[in-house]
Amino acid sequence: MLCANESFRVATVEFRPRTTDSYTDACTVVTAEAEPTAAEKTVLVCEDDPNLRTLVRLALGEGYRFFEAPDGPSGLALAERTRPDLIVLDLMLPGQSGLDVLAEIRHSDELAETPVLVMSAWSYADEAALAAGADAFVPKPFDPDKLREAALELLEGDGAAD
Repeated sequence: MLCANESFRVATVEFRPRTTDSYTDACTVVTAEAEPTAAEKTVLVCEDDPNLRTLVRLALGEGYRFFEAPDGPSGLALAERTRPDLIVLDLMLPGQSGLDVLAEIRHSDELAETPVLVMSAWSYADEAALAAGADAFVPKPFDPDKLREAALELLEGDGAAD
C-alpha cells in the first residue's frame, strides 16, 4: 500500500551526457529521508513524466536510493556514472528511445549485467523489450504492486522476473 505522507529528499545533479549536444542536462537524485547505508540498493528511474517517476519511487518504497533521468541521453549518462542495482526504463523517451538506451546498456562492459525493468504503454512493447535484453516488463498504466514485485524479484532474486 502506498503512503501519501512518505517523504523524500531531492537534490539536482548536473552533468554533460555523452552526446554531441552542448547543453547541460539536470537530473534529479532522490533518496529516502534516512541516510544511505552500505547495504542500500540504488534504482535509476528513466522516465520523462515526473508524476510517474514519483509513483515508481512510492511503489518501490523506502530502503532504496533513487536516481532519476527525464530522457534517454541523461539516463544513459547517469547509469554510467552511478552504476545502479536496477534500472526502471520507459521506452518512449525524448532524446533517445528506451530501446536504444537498453541496447547501449547491454553493450556496455560496466552495465551489461545490470537488471533492467522496462515499462511502456506501447502495444507489443513487451516482446520488443524482452528481445532487446530487458529482464522484466510492466505495462502502463501499471499496478504499483506488480511493479514492486517485479523490481524486488530483480533486486533480490537471481535473474529475470517471470
